[in-house]
Amino acid sequence: MPRPHPPEFRQRAVELARLREKPVAQIAADLGISDSCLRGWMRQADVEEGRRIGLSGDERDELAELRRELRVTKMENEILKRAAAYFARENVLPK
Repeated sequence: MPRPHPPEFRQRAVELARLREKPVAQIAADLGISDSCLRGWMRQADVEEGRRIGLSGDERDELAELRRELRVTKMENEILKRAAAYFARENVLPK
């Protein structure tokens, strides 16, 4: 996987593409990135600026964290259910 570009590079690339002095494909080639990569950065910048509907970077990070917490909570709940069932069986059966 290629190493990520710094945010300043991405921001400047989007600014250059929005000037429309050259085609997006040419700007991407000049910067050494793929055309689809630059278009993706432009799309994400539009979302961040409120020009387009979608999840911003912060919202995406929060969603991932919430999903992780939900997965852990479900696992803990399942463990507690099994423990409760085990101890309930232990107390009912004669010794």
